[in-house]
Amino acid sequence: MDIQVLRQIPSLETLLISEQFQPLLNNYNRELVVENLREILEEIRSEIRMGEIDTNKLTSESLAEQVRNQLQQKFNARLVRVINVTGTITHTNLGRALLSEEACQALTNCAQHYVNLEYDMKEGIRGHRDNITELLFQQLTGCEASTVVNNNAAAVLLSLNTLAKGKEVIVSRGELIEIGGAFRIPEVMEASGAILKEVGTTNRTYVSDYEKAINENTALLLKVHPSNYRIEGFASSPEMTEIVELGNRHKIPTMEDLGSGSLIDLTKYGLPHEPIVKERIKADVDIVTFSGDKLLGGPQAGIIIGKKELIAQIRRNPLMRAMRVGKLTIAALEATLRLYLNESTLMEKLPMLRFYTRPFEEIRQIAEALAVQLNQIFGDVVDVSAEECYSQIGSGSLPIETIKSMSVAFTSSTISIENLAQQFRNHEVPIIGRVSEGKFIMDMRSTTEEDIREIKQAARKIVTMFQSDENFLLG
Repeated sequence: MDIQVLRQIPSLETLLISEQFQPLLNNYNRELVVENLREILEEIRSEIRMGEIDTNKLTSESLAEQVRNQLQQKFNARLVRVINVTGTITHTNLGRALLSEEACQALTNCAQHYVNLEYDMKEGIRGHRDNITELLFQQLTGCEASTVVNNNAAAVLLSLNTLAKGKEVIVSRGELIEIGGAFRIPEVMEASGAILKEVGTTNRTYVSDYEKAINENTALLLKVHPSNYRIEGFASSPEMTEIVELGNRHKIPTMEDLGSGSLIDLTKYGLPHEPIVKERIKADVDIVTFSGDKLLGGPQAGIIIGKKELIAQIRRNPLMRAMRVGKLTIAALEATLRLYLNESTLMEKLPMLRFYTRPFEEIRQIAEALAVQLNQIFGDVVDVSAEECYSQIGSGSLPIETIKSMSVAFTSSTISIENLAQQFRNHEVPIIGRVSEGKFIMDMRSTTEEDIREIKQAARKIVTMFQSDENFLLG
């Protein structure tokens, strides 16, 4: 151990009053700077005791830089922009829907100013936050009333708890689904206090199964749209209109969880059919629940629409206060719904709809041009080609259907493809693709011009690092 080197370590107080540490003290609490400086000084003392002497680490400049790096590593923003080239357009893990410019402007305006969240401008008295979006839901779906909670799972739980706590809810066995994040309908029903009454079989259920199960304790007839799977072949399930007719005959409310929920006919845009919310209200379903951030293209929210008296009961539920949304969600949702008032401009203004319907030829041109440019960047180290692939909507929407797309595919006999994928993820703006069959694949469907620039910049950085250390990307 070199005592002389240990004595060269500046004292903590000397460092804190030095010029180099003043920017740190301006940006962080003194206690935080001191805590991290002590950690670094102790590490340096340990290195010196082990004979690993690097006197360059002992200057005020070096120690300030070490503390700065450590603080940034710990406390820089964890929620960061990423580039989604996974091929899943509405990606749950990557934040789902991208909002329109109008929704983003509404968010900014609402965040920076007071707003009439619960204030009746006409009467000058307290109002209700549902009033902000209710007229839009009435116009777009034909519902009598609506309310908004923080996600669709909350919408289902709150509706069941309000309408069927302690009573039976009849549902088909084939609809007791699990979707992302281990969200299981049976468990949500149990948490709501409702009693699950399963009818039919996994693959075949008839309206007569519902009718046989009705008794004096039946509170609700429930249908759940299969968000992320489909039973094909020898299978049948009653139409919602049949369940509504049965409910009306027995004076039992009906409810449908649409999951994604679409406000428009997606077949107009070349996409497979998905239940339209307005159709369900027209069919006289009493309560319909769906998401705000899937096919609708807005912020994360759970939307409950239906009959006025039932929505009023849901609003009075004590759990409503725990599940309601704040002004930012309402601002973004209102702005998104307003776009649907003019469907002719929806494609232009709604980012997710643009991605879903992006012409294949446009994506092909992007992929082929990028493949040429990336080959020039990587040289002989990596081979990049434009290849056909298939995208999916994602987040439980249109689970079976895929959309023809184009990708850039990376292969190499020199470096590890898994490590290459990791280096793209480690870029300043992380680029998230997928590894499949020995290739690193980037689907181009949801990319922007800015994304393409970042991909090329990341490639140049990776090549530079590989050239300086040939072991850098080796598997």
